[in-house]
Amino acid sequence: MSPSVLTSEKLNKLKSQLILIRSVSIVRLQGKLLPPKSQRQADKEKHNFLEQKPLWEPGLELKSLLKVGVMDFITSTAILPLLCGCVGIFSLFKLLQRLRMKAYLRNAVVVITGATSGLGRECAKVFYAAGARLVLCGRNREALDELTRELAASQAAKVQTHSPYTVTFDLTDPGTIVAATAEILQCFGHVDVLINNAGVSYRGAIVDTTMDVDKRVMETNYFGPIALTKALLPSMIQRRQGHVVAISSIQGKISLPFRSAYAASKHATQAFFDCLRAEVEQCGIEVTVISPSYIHTSLSLNAVTADGSRYGVMDEKTAQGRSPVEVARDVLAAVGKRKKDVILADLLPSLAVYLRTLAPGLFFSLMASRARKERKSKTC
Repeated sequence: MSPSVLTSEKLNKLKSQLILIRSVSIVRLQGKLLPPKSQRQADKEKHNFLEQKPLWEPGLELKSLLKVGVMDFITSTAILPLLCGCVGIFSLFKLLQRLRMKAYLRNAVVVITGATSGLGRECAKVFYAAGARLVLCGRNREALDELTRELAASQAAKVQTHSPYTVTFDLTDPGTIVAATAEILQCFGHVDVLINNAGVSYRGAIVDTTMDVDKRVMETNYFGPIALTKALLPSMIQRRQGHVVAISSIQGKISLPFRSAYAASKHATQAFFDCLRAEVEQCGIEVTVISPSYIHTSLSLNAVTADGSRYGVMDEKTAQGRSPVEVARDVLAAVGKRKKDVILADLLPSLAVYLRTLAPGLFFSLMASRARKERKSKTC
């Protein structure tokens, strides 16, 4: 506030406040430390106080307002209850949200694919702790049994009354998917939440990649999950209840060089489940697509290369990625809150998603520069 904008009315009001503060201070001093003074002496002190400093000293009105006006405003009987009320309402909202999430997941039949390692394994732990009836799916029976024993020995087992159920099948084999679906429905009667988590990554140049590798990645990341989803969908529609979750990737929204097959499969996943969400909304079925950035798992180690061999290298970005435990908790929260589309990424990857739409030319230039650097690092 500058002195030029102070009206005479505001100035008089400020002057009255200053007089009042000085008067109160004088009265307190008189009552505690000094002998009583006459009214004439008190008036003289007020007059001397007003003559000490000019009211138009630069910054005086702002300092006075900060010391008097703002504090009076905050501590007024109208503002304090309002602030307390806002804090109380927010706390109540968060509490109700947590209770709703717990009620939503407790005793819910939750199917998790790719549950033997990485993010799938951590999702199994957090959903088990939330009270869900788990159906753990994977290709390795021994790894599934090991996870079941680990869950049974965990602290969550003290309050969890449902033992995890395991089903072995391969997402690239349609026959095993049909058999697994029949087994799950026969055992539980229905599925409340399906988490399509299983997947495989890829590293290689497009010109060197065989079509068999492209098909393999698409079978695992796209055709397998949608086959399982389609197999369980009729029972959800019949019950008019269910939740389908797709663990996609930030590369389902933007494409990185030397990740063509993986990015293509995740773009297809994003598109399919976006369409599914719109089609089953009237049936009361929720669809959530979760797009994480780099997660510190063995995904890059197990990635396939252009000739179909195992990559076997922990990428620097992957090694610096988020903990799968943290991401699993975010997945749990997204499912419990019934979110539709979630990006779990740091600032730069998140900005890249918007840059791809708002400034595509700049985005393409950055990706070309990244490709040159990556190609150079491989040839050195």
